[in-house]
Amino acid sequence: MKTLGIILLVVGIATLALPYITFTKKEKVLDVGPIEAVKEQKESIPVSPIIGLVVLASGAGIVIASVVRGKK
Repeated sequence: MKTLGIILLVVGIATLALPYITFTKKEKVLDVGPIEAVKEQKESIPVSPIIGLVVLASGAGIVIASVVRGKK
C-alpha cells in the first residue's frame, strides 16, 4: 500500500506542477500516390488543480496510514 501512496503523491505533485496535458495529433490531409501531406496539431487538455490536491491528499493519507500500521 505504501507504494500506491507514493505513486499517488508523485502524480498529485505532477498534476499541480503541470496544469495541462499536451499532445500532438497527426492527420492526413493529402494522399496522392507517393505524395503524402500530414497536418500536425497540438492539443491541450486542462487538468483542474482540485484533482491534483485530491490525489495528493489521498497519497499522503495512504502513506501515513501504512507508516502508522507498521509501527504497531
